[in-house]
Amino acid sequence: MAKTYKNIYEKIVSLSNLILAWRKARKGKTKKDYVRGFEKDTLRNLYSIQKELLEQTYSPKPLVTFILRDPKTRTISKSAFRDRIVHHALVNIIEPIFDKRFIYDSCANRIGKGNLFALRRFDEFKRKVSRNGKINGWFDNNQIKGYCLKADIKHYFQEVNHEVLLRILRRKIKDEKTIWLIKEILNNISAHSGGANGFLPRKVCPLEI
Repeated sequence: MAKTYKNIYEKIVSLSNLILAWRKARKGKTKKDYVRGFEKDTLRNLYSIQKELLEQTYSPKPLVTFILRDPKTRTISKSAFRDRIVHHALVNIIEPIFDKRFIYDSCANRIGKGNLFALRRFDEFKRKVSRNGKINGWFDNNQIKGYCLKADIKHYFQEVNHEVLLRILRRKIKDEKTIWLIKEILNNISAHSGGANGFLPRKVCPLEI
């Protein structure tokens, strides 16, 4: 029987985890006005977030949407800094639960598996199917054929159905308070994306970090 996880909400809302989440959220952004504003009284603000989470009165602030051109035009929806701290706090606890279930060659947003890892793995597979590049003279019934598919899912985050996502999460997480927090984040995204059916806006991760 697959292992499930209960009573993880207390780990999410612990002060030590919120401090870790704050440090991750501020990384590379210490000169931003919204970070400086939060850090005028960091501990008080973290306690305020913790209190809202413990009492389940937490409600994310509306997303800020803007256009980014780098080089193609994209619509970006950004969470408030305090909400990003909550996202990190949640991810800190549930990421290890799901990461171990991913295939080895899944590289997106995984620690230690960035672009360089992906390129190295591609090179390994390329060498396997070409006998280290020695293709000439190797055409018999036992030849291995290799294929490389380059693709992009159009409007990926818009097409993630929240109900399906929650069903997948519930298979491992048997903690209703944690599910409640995830729903709050997802509902906020839906409410401010202008999308019906609970779809995610483009380029916004439900647990934005």
